[in-house]
Amino acid sequence: MMKRIKGLTIMFMAATVITTAISCEKNTTVPPPVSTEQIIFNTNEIGNGVQEFEIKENHTIKKGTYVLKGWVYVTTGATLTIEAGTIIKGDKDTKAALIVERGGKVIAQGTADLPIVFTSNQAAGSRKPGDWGGIIICGKAKNNKTEMLIEGGPRSMHGGSDDADNSGVFSYMRIEFAGYPLKTDQEINGLTLGSVGSGTKLDHIQVSYTNDDSFEWFGGTVNAKYLIAYHGWDDEFDSDNGFSGKVQFCLGIRNPKIADNSKTNGFESDNESSGSAILPITKPVFSNVTFVGPMGQDPAFLNTTSYIDGGIYAPVNGSKLGQFQSAMQIRRSSNLSCYNSVAMGFPVGLMICNDKGSLTQSAADAGSLNLKNIYLAGVTILGCDKDGAFLDQLSKDATTLDPNTESFSSSFFKKASNNNVRLNSIQELGLAQPNPLLATPNYGPTAGSPLVGKSNLFTDPLVADSFFDKVTFVGAFKSDAAIDNWMLKWTNFNPQNTTY
Repeated sequence: MMKRIKGLTIMFMAATVITTAISCEKNTTVPPPVSTEQIIFNTNEIGNGVQEFEIKENHTIKKGTYVLKGWVYVTTGATLTIEAGTIIKGDKDTKAALIVERGGKVIAQGTADLPIVFTSNQAAGSRKPGDWGGIIICGKAKNNKTEMLIEGGPRSMHGGSDDADNSGVFSYMRIEFAGYPLKTDQEINGLTLGSVGSGTKLDHIQVSYTNDDSFEWFGGTVNAKYLIAYHGWDDEFDSDNGFSGKVQFCLGIRNPKIADNSKTNGFESDNESSGSAILPITKPVFSNVTFVGPMGQDPAFLNTTSYIDGGIYAPVNGSKLGQFQSAMQIRRSSNLSCYNSVAMGFPVGLMICNDKGSLTQSAADAGSLNLKNIYLAGVTILGCDKDGAFLDQLSKDATTLDPNTESFSSSFFKKASNNNVRLNSIQELGLAQPNPLLATPNYGPTAGSPLVGKSNLFTDPLVADSFFDKVTFVGAFKSDAAIDNWMLKWTNFNPQNTTY
């Protein structure tokens, strides 16, 4: 049982005063109601189910198992510390969510042996995407709208001028079955990052079975390593509104039965929704990403775009099943760059689209958008320039197609200076586990894989930065050996049946 903290001590003292007063028959006046600040945590609950429950002081959640109820806000000046090994179950009835507001902090430092787990409060075997809200972090770094209302959070603003802002530590953490819709088509992501600054620590985070994007950045400068997007509903890694952080070592795995109505991608990246080139430009730099598409999980998906029924994971909350699309979709003036990465088993490999009058393709030609040392294996179509078209035909406006010319996306991928490679089959990658749906996946390359033994992978100025580990392999893993598997111990690829 959790040790009682300061707030509960105050409650105990208040109760003692009442008892003493009654026993002395001197004063039976009931004191004022205990304040919200005094009842922040019950013995196994965080929040009380209301939609604006605020944590205004510093508190520590001791290692244990708790239920998160309602929307719990960590407000400006407050720090919430969560001890390693803690399990927090999101309550479905109150659409539970943890929201870190500008100036607030969460210190959630787990370990490989004792990860911090946010999961569904539903019983094993009956959990679904969207059982609870998710985690939202709002910071004071720049975005290209100056100040924005966070997606999925009805009151919290993000954005400012402090690119080094610190929202805390999120390390060795799992987030499972999040994404309850605030309104129709307004689901909370597994981990939503609004203008989060580079002073924040993000590493070793697995988001599984979220009802929207697994990770989404809206502006900000935060860097991250060792991220896993597992069986999400929509995109794996979505970046918008001027996000400019650096990210290395990522794994995205699609479930062939789950995709969103908006068409699901590995990367989806926009500068902003209207397609303008407003500053700061969205220009994250990713390196060493492994995307496992629906065909990579189930070969029966081959040459189709929709092998989807939701199965036991279809939530009854208005979310619409849809189609798989591409490993990487870059559009609407985004300048996302990706290096030293591999994607397999998608209907489309690459999409660079001039949506809404943007000049995304021109940015690629000018070297502002870079895709280098990329391996695409077992993709049905190499490139596509129009959302939802599934045709390798040129489009300069993301609307009209030229059937006599291959897509810009294909020709850019094949540009010699990019050093990209297309393989016909997933098996040619030489991965330890290229296909099956297993609870303990290993997507490391075996000896002789074309992904290993590389050199000069980090000569480009965008990845020469000291943040990036200068490795000699393409993709998220050095080999299939246990010593190179950074997912060991802290991850869970069968959260549906885990007893928490």
